[in-house]
Formats: sequence, C-alpha cells, structure tokens
Amino acid sequence: MTDPEKLRGRALDALTAARARTAVLTDCVDDRDLTAQHSPLMSPLVWDLAHIGNQEEQWLWRAVGGRDALRPEIDSVYDAFEHPRALRPTLPLLSPAEARAYALDVHGRVLDILEGVELEGRRLTDAAFAFGMIAQHEQQHDETMLITHQLRKGPAALSAPEPPAAPDLSGLPAEVRVPGGPFTMGTSAEPWALDNERPAHARFVPAFFIDTVPVTNGAYMRFIDDGGYTDERWWAPEGWEQVRRHSLTAPLFWRREGGQWLRRRFGVTEPVPANEPVLHVSWYEADAYARWAGRRLPSEAEWEKAARHDPVAGRSLRYPWGDADPTEDHANLGQRHLRPAPAGAYPAGASPLGVRQLIGDVWEWTSSDFLPYPGFVAFPYREYSEVFFGSAHKVLRGGSFAVDPVACRGTFRNWDLPVRRQIFSGFRTARDAEDV
Repeated sequence: MTDPEKLRGRALDALTAARARTAVLTDCVDDRDLTAQHSPLMSPLVWDLAHIGNQEEQWLWRAVGGRDALRPEIDSVYDAFEHPRALRPTLPLLSPAEARAYALDVHGRVLDILEGVELEGRRLTDAAFAFGMIAQHEQQHDETMLITHQLRKGPAALSAPEPPAAPDLSGLPAEVRVPGGPFTMGTSAEPWALDNERPAHARFVPAFFIDTVPVTNGAYMRFIDDGGYTDERWWAPEGWEQVRRHSLTAPLFWRREGGQWLRRRFGVTEPVPANEPVLHVSWYEADAYARWAGRRLPSEAEWEKAARHDPVAGRSLRYPWGDADPTEDHANLGQRHLRPAPAGAYPAGASPLGVRQLIGDVWEWTSSDFLPYPGFVAFPYREYSEVFFGSAHKVLRGGSFAVDPVACRGTFRNWDLPVRRQIFSGFRTARDAEDV
C-alpha cells in the first residue's frame, strides 16, 4: 500500500480500533480493580492504560510530530524496562481518571498529527510505520490486559459470543507432510512488520510432518492420565524442577473435581472442553507432552514454512490462506471470542497443504530460541527485540484469540520465558520425515 490517503485511513482505523478495545478492557471494572495488582506477574490495569498513552505521546506526538513533551515527568514511571511488573503498584501512578484523561488527550493530538504528516521521506513515517507500530503496541498491551482479566478473581466482567464449530474434524488427517527444500522466511516487504521479522531470507528445511490442528485438551488429558506430570523422563531438567517446586499437575487454571476436569475462564468455572486446543501451558509442558507422544515441537522455521509456503506457487504467503487480510472466516482473532475455537475450525484459513488454525486461537510454542535473523537491524529502538535475543526466551508463533489482526501475520514473532503459563499459549507437535 503506497497511496498516502489509504495509508492514512489504515493507520486511523488501526489506532481507533486499538483505543476502542482498550476502553472495553478498562471500562468494564471499577477503579478498585483498575488499581489492584491481580498477580505479581502483571501490572495493574491502570498502569497499562497510562503506558499506552505515554508510548503514543513519545513516538507519535514527540518523535513524529516534533512537538514538546506533554508529561515528561511520567516517562520514567511508565518505562517498562525501568520498573518490573511486581513493583509497579508502588510507583506514583496516575489515578484511573487521570490516566483516562491523559490517554484521551494524547490520542486526540496524535490523530491531528496523522492528518497532516508526510508519510514518506523518513524511515519512521514511511508507509505510516510509526502509527502502525503504536497500534500494534496498544493491541499487545490489550492482550496483556486480557491476561490480567483472566488472572483477576471475582465475577465475569467480559463477555463474547461462542466461536464457530469445527465442520469436519473427523475427516481430517492427524498430520500433514511438509516437503523439504528452501523457502523465504521473514519479510522485507510488509510495511508494518517489526524489526525481528526482518529481513526476508532463504531458509532450507528438511521434510517433516506437523499436526493438522493444535494439541487439544482431550489429548492433553491423556498425557495427564498416563502420569505425565509424575514421570521425569519426559521433562527437560528445568521443567522437572518447575513441576516439583510448584506441584504442577495440569495446565494453569485447571482443577480436578468430581471425576472431571474444570477450568476457570474469565470469572466462569466450566468443564474443560475436550475438543478445544489446550491453553495456558508452559514451553516445558508442551515439550514434555511432545516427548511423551513420541514427537517434538516444531522449530520456528518449520512452523513458518507450514504456515506460509505455497509449494504450487513457489513462494511465501502473508498468511496461510493467502495475501488477504484476516476476516472472521479465516481465524479466531481480536477478542471476538473469549476462548479458542474447537480444533478443526476455520477451514477457510487452512494453509496450502491443509494445516489449520495456524493463525489465531492459541500462541504456539516452538523449539527455537529467540534469535535475530541474518542481517537484523534494530529499529526504531533496541529494547523492542534485541535485548531479548538469546537462549532465555522461546519463540511462539501464530497469535491467539486475544491478538488483533494488526499484530498478527505469518511472519510475526512472539517470545517468552519457557516457564510462562498465564499467556494464551498452546502448541502443536511435529516429527521428522524419513526423506527430505
């Protein structure tokens, strides 16, 4: 997209949609819930709200617009790298009313900037990149706030319709063979792709098999019933230490009662649905299941080849279904539903080889460490990606039901510590093919 007015419209839509979702997540609870820390793993919701406004001010009002700072005294308070989440309630945070007023004021000023700024000539504004970056940033924090809602105790504050059913799961093969050979990984063309997705480069991947759908709750229950959490041989040493230290017996938010598994989901307790992708599992749990099943987690390159490579066209697509932006027929995205869709849903979103639900529903753990691509250049700041590169973080791909389409594409890379369970994470497994 190169037409300036279309770019302006796309940026306006993305920023407006993000702010509307932020309002949904912060207007549905009272001030006490906004200022409480519902888990030491997460910030108070009111911190996220003001942080969103502060990032918008710093990048769009100041950096793009060249305007003087509105609230420079709060930059440190809302610096995510300066203050760990567990300590943020001790900071001099804006009150809910102040945070809302500040974010609203900044947003209005930024929309005025967008109306008149030149969208070429500077790397930060080429193709409206900075506006897309901030829309993605806000949507990422909206997902974070949705995680906080899941951790929050008390009655349900959010609601959403049920996702669509899976029309033909029984007719699907258990796995799909992905042929060996080179493919193009990453992107140099997606205008709003972030630095860790760049540049596009050739990657050779031997042939492999990958699950047609993500691993389901029902399949994971069989792992539990077979003593998965009591058998050390399935676990990486660090994972086994987590199992013993925290007495883990099931995914987060599950409990056994009256002979059945129940889960807590956004304030509602319900039976665990066997046909949904398993959710709230750490990398260690995903890895242990894969070993138990005689399989393994796919590498990041394998995941992306399964999601993007079209062997007939001989090129990589933007999404599994093609180059068109996602619709509600393609994937479970954007908090449209508050749960994963049943395994096998969204046939219109299948990859050229027939792999389903690669985008949306659950973030999928891969076996790969979070590392830069060849030729990586940090932009516009090191702290987005570069400071996290290394063996400490594992890559997740594909997005979840909590991810907005603006922050999810076939090249998008997420990463987290392998112990994390509160995130909307699941997985699928893979195995080597005998031939390449």
